[in-house]
Amino acid sequence: MNVTGTPAGKTSAAANATIRDVAREAGVSVASVSRALNGLGTVRPEMRRHVEEVAARLGYVPHAGARNLSLARSGAIGVVLPDLHGEFYSELLRGMDGEARVRGLHLMLMVMHDEATRGVAALQSMRGRVDGLVLMAPHLPADELLRHLPAGMPVVLLNCADDARASLRIDNAAGAEAMVDHLIASGRRAIVHISGPAGNVDADERLRGAQTACARAGVDLCVLHGDFDQGSGSRAVATLLAEETAFDAIFAANDMMAIGAMMALREAGVSVPEHVAIAGFDDIPLARLISPALTTLSIEIADFGGSAVARLAQVIAGEDDGTPERRAPVLVARQSTSSIINTIPADRAHREEA
Repeated sequence: MNVTGTPAGKTSAAANATIRDVAREAGVSVASVSRALNGLGTVRPEMRRHVEEVAARLGYVPHAGARNLSLARSGAIGVVLPDLHGEFYSELLRGMDGEARVRGLHLMLMVMHDEATRGVAALQSMRGRVDGLVLMAPHLPADELLRHLPAGMPVVLLNCADDARASLRIDNAAGAEAMVDHLIASGRRAIVHISGPAGNVDADERLRGAQTACARAGVDLCVLHGDFDQGSGSRAVATLLAEETAFDAIFAANDMMAIGAMMALREAGVSVPEHVAIAGFDDIPLARLISPALTTLSIEIADFGGSAVARLAQVIAGEDDGTPERRAPVLVARQSTSSIINTIPADRAHREEA
């Protein structure tokens, strides 16, 4: 007598059916079941349907670890970033993690901290531990890192100078041109650009776009160099005020420098946007929360990170043609660049405050 009520020779769903149970019930080998349930193309369609029906009837659930082993995959992807400081990277990782979670993948994260040797070490540490890699290195020559990748490693480049592999990049120059055009259209003529660090592909392209727009409009551009941190935005304003430079607009190469500049102007008694318009790049969450809200170029950071993971999944599956993808940022006009109310030269504002 079968005390479970299940006919002899059958396996109940509650009994945690194994792949051997499915193979026995379907009348095929364990290897055939594995190939059918893993979607491999060597299995006839009618055989696949038969195996899937038996597995469903028995309540068989493939073990994720065993499935990855059979496909020679770890179920993990590597992410190598230049930094983790600030809202940009937290948003980027939020998007990556969300997409990875939906796909049943795990993230393995390494940070370079602007050091090429550390980047190489990160790549080597992931050898054999991940199925593919998202690499973001706008501050380094991509080929310097790519030659250290294991042969055949699927990779997606994020904001790198190299387009030889599957890549996602922001059209930084076009975005910067649009922002400077916006400032000029609002009546600003003495424009300052706080750039990112030289040699960083994002910073260099944003500077080039700002220069192109100013040259087209016949407007001079004052350039001060920053490092993408809030402090460099504040220091740039301190320099402008100390040198009594006349300016009515600041376009910073990222939002954190723009926020630093805004805080320094406020401390100096210079009103934004009445005296000086401020604009940034990236649209971090803080940009819409500060007062006045910051005009910026949105790249939908979380979606950008998620798209990188989705693209890598396609590369791993052999479904990507390697075409470089460029995304145009969207100008989001907020209160920090509204029309001029009472523009005054910065040197006069400095003297009046004193």
